This record gives sequence, structure tokens and C-alpha cells, in this order.
Amino acid sequence: SSPGGRPFDTTYSPPVVADVEGSRLLIAGGGDGTVHAIKVWTGEPLWKYYMSKRGVNTGVALNGNLAIVTHSEENLDTSEMGLIAAVDARSKGDITKEQIKWSKVGFQGGFSSPIADGDRLYQVDNGANLFAFDINTGRTLWQQNLGTIQKASPVLADGKLYVGSENGKFFILRPGQEKVEILSEHQFNAPEQIIASPAVSNGRIFLVTTEGLYCIGSKKVATPNPVVTVNRKAPAGAAVAHVQVIPAELALKPGEKAQFKVLTYDAKGQLIGPATGTQWSLDKVKGTLAGDSFAAPSEATAGNVVATVNGVKGVSRVRVLTPVPFQENFDSIAAGAVPPTWINTLGKFSVREVDGAKVLVKHADNAFTKRARAYIGPTDSSNYTIEADFRAIEKRRQLGDAGVVAQRYNLILFGNHQRLELQSWQPETARTVSTPFQWKGDVWYRMKLKVEPVNGKIVARGKAWPAADPEPDKWQVERTDEFPNTEGSPGIYADAPFEVFIDNVKVTANR
Repeated sequence: SSPGGRPFDTTYSPPVVADVEGSRLLIAGGGDGTVHAIKVWTGEPLWKYYMSKRGVNTGVALNGNLAIVTHSEENLDTSEMGLIAAVDARSKGDITKEQIKWSKVGFQGGFSSPIADGDRLYQVDNGANLFAFDINTGRTLWQQNLGTIQKASPVLADGKLYVGSENGKFFILRPGQEKVEILSEHQFNAPEQIIASPAVSNGRIFLVTTEGLYCIGSKKVATPNPVVTVNRKAPAGAAVAHVQVIPAELALKPGEKAQFKVLTYDAKGQLIGPATGTQWSLDKVKGTLAGDSFAAPSEATAGNVVATVNGVKGVSRVRVLTPVPFQENFDSIAAGAVPPTWINTLGKFSVREVDGAKVLVKHADNAFTKRARAYIGPTDSSNYTIEADFRAIEKRRQLGDAGVVAQRYNLILFGNHQRLELQSWQPETARTVSTPFQWKGDVWYRMKLKVEPVNGKIVARGKAWPAADPEPDKWQVERTDEFPNTEGSPGIYADAPFEVFIDNVKVTANR
């Protein structure tokens, strides 16, 4: 989120930072089908372009004040899929269709990001067709087929394009105004795929495939290129418009100390320099300030350390985390709020009174954030047990998933699949242990996950049962990890199509 807690969901879109008429902007596609531009140092929204019914996952190409944006999803005003459009990056507010300089409906560039080369724009569509456009008018200059499926973005270096396709082909191309010349084409053996962009440095190409990492070029060590420095200093006497506190966010243990430094910038985001005459204060967070040094108290707390320079404020968000052991039943937390020291809860969870008692609710109002993990304690926690109560809402025969996290291991009840899983990493199914488990909607269940070291390995054990029943003696899922996660924060997990309730979270050290 940007400063002030405003959500800024970029999904998979790589953000671009650009100087536009003296201001530094961050531009990125959003999970809500928009492209956002915000001012870098303040987080102030500058403009927003609604272009799709789904997420915009590609990066933005910039040429001067022109921003090129693309997607391959449903459009807002036509049933045809895909769009490429040119937006004036100096715009403000919500951009309308009439403000677009040019656009092409039906171009499906949903994975590969565009790249600007002077007055030409290159992008590979989802079908692995490389297009060149006139960046000022949108006119198609030429196209070249590279395969059938495309994910990787092209890279421009030394006047050439370097790009691979999901079919396992890697190309070196020399683009021109009217055509493109294929200088090199290499087919990797199946099933080797190229999904990532290559990197080019000092005459060498670094290429990652699904099977390996390759370096293409001379074996002779090249002389590194000289570092190019850009002067972004503000003019003498510039007024302070923005205050940056470093570090901007901290998660501390009780008793730990942190030291801050403060930089100041003018209204265009140009660096004035280290601050002088800084006034320090605390906002909600407890602790002790001694100039630019902060000492965390012995209790859990959260808030801001505030630095004020010439009346302009900058903040660092600080959490003092609760170490093991601890427990939380949410009775002391205001309705609508979240535990202030828990991480990744804002906007996704909130405390609510349910059946006369306060519980934590995982929201189901945003499809892009319905699945989330919230972390509770320090990242170096180890050798502990976490347990909590969960209740899922069932609608239209759909039931959410919920679970607990300990030391990077997950114990999850899957509602629609009616099973209990113990995972070390969800995508790596070979290391997952599961067992059938009948989980009913609108019924409270208790889950318990114990993770402990044994002879240099980790033994993880899990169980679940109706919360109204006695705890069963036997563990239902168990695995020994020979390549263990030796530490990690306790946490909770929920994937909530129709809300999941959480209560009575408890973390204890293993004996």
C-alpha cells in the first residue's frame, strides 16, 4: 500500500518508475483492471485508467510523456478480448476513452510487457507473435511469429532484441522500421520452456529456462561498463516538500533498538539532502525515542515514528511483535479493527462480533485478496505449536479453506475437497501429506500444528477436530522433513469465498 494505507494491488505487473515533467511517478497495472500512476515520494494518486474487467499484468512502456499499456482480458465496452493503448502520463484523475491518444482493441498482450525503442514499440502477444508499432500513432509496422505460446518479455540491448518463447525457442533479432531480421534461433529440447526474460550484461546473455541457467557469450571476462550517475539533486534553496524516513517499516522484538535517517525532497521529488533540525515524535506506538534512535518496549505495540522537518512530516511504520508464547481471543480489539502487530491483515481481515463473541473475520469481498496468510510473531521463531479455531460459511455448496502456519509449514483444511493437508510449500505437492477430513460449514473446528527439531531434521504433526469435542490423542498428518525450514513466523491462513471466522489463537513453545 502507498503511504496512508491506500491499497495498491499490482498483481503481476512490474512497476515502472519514470520522470514526467520533473515529477517521479510509479506506474503499474492493478488487479482491478486499472493502470495507476502515483507520485513516488508521497504515494499521492495522480491518474487511473480503467481498461479491463480483470487484472492488468503487463508492465508499462514509456516514451517521453506517453505511457503504453496492454492487457489480454475482457474489455469494458466490447466483447473482444485484449487492448493496447497510449495514455498521456501527465494526465490527472480518471482517464476517459476520449483522452486516449490511440488504442487497438483485440491485441492480446497479457504476459509479455511492451518495450519502447525510440519511435517504435515492440511487444509479443499471447500467441508468440512479435509486433512493432509506431509508438506515436499505433500503426502496425511489422510482425514476426516466434512460436505458439508466449510469457517472456523481450529485452532490447545493443540494437537487438533477445526473447524466448514457451515453446523453448530463443531468438536474437535485429529490428528495423519495416522488418525484423532473425540473427540467431535456437530450439531447446522439450520440455524446456522459456518463461522469464533474459538479462544482458557486458557482452553476455543470461538466460533462465525451466531446466537450467545459461550464459551465452565470450568466456573472456569483460570489462564492466562504467556506472552512469544521474544528478537528481534539488536546486539550492529548494523548499522541503517530502520527508523520507529510513527504514520505512520495521518489525522489532521487545527491547530491540532501531536507528533512523531522514532525507528531504522538493516538490518534484529531487533530493535536497539529509534533514537538519528534525523533530521526532511517536504516533500510537509505545517505546522510547532518543533523537533518531527508537527502543522497543517489552510489550507488543504498533504505530508510527514521525519525523517533522520544517512542518513537513514523514513516518516509519513500526511493529513490536509478540514473541512465543502468546494467545489472542480478540476480545480487547475494537470491532472493525485488526490486531495492530499482525502482518498482512489490513483490508483482508477485521474483528466482528459473531454470536455474542468477538472473532477475526477473513473478508470475502475482494476476489484478488480472498486468499491470505497473516503472520503474528518474529520471523526467527522456532520449535513451537500453534492452534486456533475456525468456522467457514457455506453457500451454494461452496466452502472456504483455513489453517495455521508454523515455521513455514502449513496445516490446512480444504472445504470443497474435504481433506486435511500438511504442507511445507503448497506448489510442491510431493512433500505434502493429506488425509480425508469431513469439514462442515457453520461449525467450529480446532486445528493444531506442532513443529519441532529432531536429530537435525524437522518433524511436523497436525490434527483437526470439532471444537466442541475433546482433543484427539493421535496426530492425523505427520511428516519428517530432511531439508527443513528451521525458523519462521506463526500465522493463520484463509481462502474465503464466503468468509471464514477465526478465534482462540494460541502459540506455545515446545517442551
